[in-house]
Amino acid sequence: MKQTWITVREYAHLSTPVSGHSVTTLDHAEISLSAFEWLCQMQSRFSDNGVRLVEVKDRRTLRLDSYVGTISTPCGTHIEILPKHYSAADSIEQNRQLMCRLIASALNLPWREAGVADLNLFRYPLSEWVMRQFLTELGRLIKRGLRFDYQWVEDEQPFLRGQLDMTRQMRQSPARLHRFHQRHSLFLPDRPENRLLRLAVDKIGRMTQEVQNWRLSHELIGLMREVAPSHQVKQDFACWGHNRLMAQYAAIKPWCELILGEHLPLAIQGDSKGISLLFPMERLFEQHVANVLRKQLQLGAQLHTQAASEHLCQYNADKLFLLKPDLLLIQGERRWVLDTKWKCPASGGANFGLAQSDMYQMLAYGMRYLQAEQDLLLIYPRTCDFDTVVGPFMLPNTLRLHALPFDLDNDVLLGTEALTLPLSA
Repeated sequence: MKQTWITVREYAHLSTPVSGHSVTTLDHAEISLSAFEWLCQMQSRFSDNGVRLVEVKDRRTLRLDSYVGTISTPCGTHIEILPKHYSAADSIEQNRQLMCRLIASALNLPWREAGVADLNLFRYPLSEWVMRQFLTELGRLIKRGLRFDYQWVEDEQPFLRGQLDMTRQMRQSPARLHRFHQRHSLFLPDRPENRLLRLAVDKIGRMTQEVQNWRLSHELIGLMREVAPSHQVKQDFACWGHNRLMAQYAAIKPWCELILGEHLPLAIQGDSKGISLLFPMERLFEQHVANVLRKQLQLGAQLHTQAASEHLCQYNADKLFLLKPDLLLIQGERRWVLDTKWKCPASGGANFGLAQSDMYQMLAYGMRYLQAEQDLLLIYPRTCDFDTVVGPFMLPNTLRLHALPFDLDNDVLLGTEALTLPLSA
């Protein structure tokens, strides 16, 4: 099967081949008719759950939504979708590195870098990066030693070992009295965790297109030849041990879940012969900002994600329309509502480029969660067109709203000095 690799970014257009030469860019690419139809079928399944992966523009064109990651179709087409953050034409590696960093931060993945080799890996798609992280962790785990366990075995041997099974031995035919039915324990690596690791490394050995990942995966397969791959993935994950004896397995579990398609809540898996990993950029940005700010909190301050204690209105005794701001920052009697937006305010547009729906949303949050003369923050990614604080905008109840840029290169929320947020430098 011919493998085709395509790199685009959010909101790019994918079309079927047409007559004439078409230039492939980050915002437009051609895919095979079979891949086009498979994406349409996958979208029809996702639409039942309210997820829009692609938008069908016409019979020949699809428009991607704000999901990033990789999609592998059954026909061998691999589509890498990058964030639309760095706009330069040669920014593929920058966007790829940003995507990997946000995914690792949002999912709390133990991402280790070992210098130049790992940095060069960003020339390869997200799936290869995930494979490399898994293989690196598995290599460390094998060097420390896999966890073995005693397994109770019942078999028939020409020698006695362990406990004789008297019931079965008495039923033995006279011609086989020299054989002993016995029960004994063997110290084996046949544990749910090891079976899952073997299944994951086998999958990598079949799917990887990067030479170093292929070589390393086959070396590790040889070292794990005594372990059978898992045949019941969900059951084995449910039996994954979390005691102190299994502490060395903690770092590799999330990578194993990604490889085998069991890592929720953000990944969307497609039915394909490759590794499909898709993540909504809004959620990645929101969780990354939350993780960064949580590390900067001053003593006594608290940061709540997806606070859900207030409703917009009440009908009789029923509270209606739950309000869930992305972040709620509390220090004593002081409160701040923070909401993240993965978009850039339109430069030079009306109302400073801020969307009217976002302003209505923040007003509702402020009226229910804040007291008079407190602050609301709209947080956008910092770009060349948006790199300074906009505001304050005065809202009813003397609430103040500010639009702040978040520097993804340095993980810094800009413009917090004048707002006296309880964050350390």
